[in-house]
Amino acid sequence: MLKRRSLQNFFSSPYLRNVGWLGSAELVNRILRLGTTVTLARSFSQEDYGLMAVIYTLLDFATVFTLRGGIGAKIIQAEASEVGGICQTAYWLNWLLCGVVFLVQCLIAVPIAQFYQNDQLILPICVAALTYLMLPLYLVHSALIERENRLKITALCNAAQSLASNTLTIILVIFGMKIWAIVWAMVLTTPIWIVITWRYQAWRPSSQPTFDRWREIVRFGGNLLGVQFLNKVQGNLDYLIIGRFLGLDALGIYYFAFNAGLGISMNVINTFMSALFPYICQVRQDYQAFRQRYQSSLRKIALTVVPLILLQALLAPIYVPIVFGARWIEAIPILILICLSVIPRIFSWAASLLLNAIDRPQVSLYLELMFTIIFTISLLISVPWGITGVAATVLIVHALVLPIIASWSQRYAFDQRFYP
Repeated sequence: MLKRRSLQNFFSSPYLRNVGWLGSAELVNRILRLGTTVTLARSFSQEDYGLMAVIYTLLDFATVFTLRGGIGAKIIQAEASEVGGICQTAYWLNWLLCGVVFLVQCLIAVPIAQFYQNDQLILPICVAALTYLMLPLYLVHSALIERENRLKITALCNAAQSLASNTLTIILVIFGMKIWAIVWAMVLTTPIWIVITWRYQAWRPSSQPTFDRWREIVRFGGNLLGVQFLNKVQGNLDYLIIGRFLGLDALGIYYFAFNAGLGISMNVINTFMSALFPYICQVRQDYQAFRQRYQSSLRKIALTVVPLILLQALLAPIYVPIVFGARWIEAIPILILICLSVIPRIFSWAASLLLNAIDRPQVSLYLELMFTIIFTISLLISVPWGITGVAATVLIVHALVLPIIASWSQRYAFDQRFYP
């Protein structure tokens, strides 16, 4: 009877219900992405994959400077009495930042194309920048939905955009549009978030621009911007180094391994982490409840995700040639190494969210800076050993350094008992 009650409590957790919604959306996404990935693997050359990697890398970096994560996290973490003012400032601040990022990306398109010695990048980079002009229209709504723990709405947005984006990508690839298939699918399906979030969240921006709470947002969001920028550096540094020193063909193989390995695993983890932050923020003023929620959630994440990662790595030699074709067999060792590197990231990511929840994003920033320096030096040393050497270095550095950072962060948060 006790065991049955324990299982009922486990599956009735609000945290797991939110994970269930996001996980269902991610399952839809993975099924749809499988068709897209297979289509791209059999239609794209290694150079095409390299071009796609460059565009996605640039978008990853650029979205950091919209303060997308920092503003959203502040809205979720803020006291109820502060939310209204923060939302109004956040809305207009995002318009300012996103407009600047749009212009900057268009201006640097030519230098980036010259850096990679490929003029095919210029126009796709400029067109992809149009997505930034849509972000302010739904970022505040999306954060409020997460704050209210209505993540089934977030899941609906994810699933709807995934269906539209993957379908459109496949159609455009079949018609021979190559890299433009990725760009147009991204631009044309982003408005789905605007329609759904405005339908299910009643908040509306003021007609007059206001920046009354900008200092508060920038203080919190600025530290998170630094953290997220360093995360993007860590997540894309191997691409930049491989593309510059080993060429776009080598980058194409490496990026394929990422999509077929790390991409799947990180999407699963992102499902859990997206639900974790609002879940622990709800009780951050109650030390015992806060600690219990964090630790129990982390156990659930580990027990679910780690076996999936190990299974994926074990089966890679079987499913890669069957699903994606024999020409990608050389990417299998890289896929396995990158996939295994995800395991230590679970605990580091959760610890970073813990520090944000207690209003200590600056501590996360210092830790991320330290790790980025170690990671950068290690990758540069590994370049002479090719893409396999780079992948092995990614695994080794993550396995050795991140557990130390995660352990220290948890002791810091719980021993000090910081509260707003």
